[in-house]
Amino acid sequence: MINSDNTSQNQKAATFKLMHEQNGIFVVANAWDAGSAKLLTVLGFNALATTSAGLAFSLGKVDCNRLISREESLLNAKNIVEATHLPVSADLENCYGDDPEFCAETILLAAKTGLAGGSIEDATGDPAEPIYCFEHALERVKAAAKAAKSLPFDFTLTARAENLIHGSTDVKDTIRRLEAFADAGADVLFAPGLKTKEDIEAAVKAVAPRPLNVVMGIPNTNFTLSMLADLGVKRVSLGGGFFRASYAAFQNAALEVLKDGTFSFGNNAIPTADLNTIFK
Repeated sequence: MINSDNTSQNQKAATFKLMHEQNGIFVVANAWDAGSAKLLTVLGFNALATTSAGLAFSLGKVDCNRLISREESLLNAKNIVEATHLPVSADLENCYGDDPEFCAETILLAAKTGLAGGSIEDATGDPAEPIYCFEHALERVKAAAKAAKSLPFDFTLTARAENLIHGSTDVKDTIRRLEAFADAGADVLFAPGLKTKEDIEAAVKAVAPRPLNVVMGIPNTNFTLSMLADLGVKRVSLGGGFFRASYAAFQNAALEVLKDGTFSFGNNAIPTADLNTIFK
């Protein structure tokens, strides 16, 4: 585990890569700003990721990859990187462009922020055609992987197949894409929307020996970390889960004041002194 705030990007990237190669499962915790990154670091997580949903919501925007610009996303990633000594991977959505060359450029720009890794997904952001066709999606991953491999350190590229969270039930297509993305050079594979033990197990076997990431912290997911480990999952992320949990507490506190005229929420709030210690 890294324990120096001055740890170089090369070291953080090497550590992040090693986490995927060692035995056992690990959690990459999603932060949406520098403050949440510092808290997650102090709590003891070993790696962080950004969250496009958390960033969008914190800016008062809908979670849609056509509303957050590449510049906003990379600035947010840079702020998170600078707030922690841990390796950070960025949720880069669809790399903010359709063309493979643009995706490659996004990976190179992301690396300049100090990130240890980042992702590319096959969702277009267009409700009319939410998923890139197979061939184009594959070309985009190939370009991103080539860019990542050109860097002078181990930038961990995660490729995401998104059809299951955009109205499709075609798990076979999801797994086909994950296999192709692995062959194209992606280091980690990820398909949000895998819900059953059988589907997760099938995805793990399909991309092996590459690691599979699954997302937890969403409604009606009853897996534990140990259960996922038994299925062969290597990495678990939380997406916007922590952000939504924090806003649930915020909303409940506000409603208590508004509806009941009471302030008992303060009894469970983190003391100012503790926050000062965390952010010092």
